[in-house]
Amino acid sequence: MVGNHIADIVKRYGADGAVPQALTDYIAGREGYDYNEHGRAGNTHTAFVPDEIVDRFCVLGSIEQQVAKLQALRELGVDQFGLYLQHDSKDATLAAYGDHVIPLVNAPEVAKI
Repeated sequence: MVGNHIADIVKRYGADGAVPQALTDYIAGREGYDYNEHGRAGNTHTAFVPDEIVDRFCVLGSIEQQVAKLQALRELGVDQFGLYLQHDSKDATLAAYGDHVIPLVNAPEVAKI
């Protein structure tokens, strides 16, 4: 869903900036994006984003898979995570993260005596 945002950044700052090459490569040949379908399940633009980009830049899967990826990212130094809620199930997604993912990623540490 962020392909147009990446395209805007590349247009403004150039392909040799801080945007990873994998992202600039995949946006190079796409045209005709319709924002009226942005974030909707079943939209016709899902082919703009290849599976390799989704696997590399998205957190998805089961709760355990998402927690594992978030923990791996934290070990690499990532200390902030954004939840992108531009789709059909915003409230349910936010509630699920709050109930099932965030508590496991931010598990409280027990004080040691």
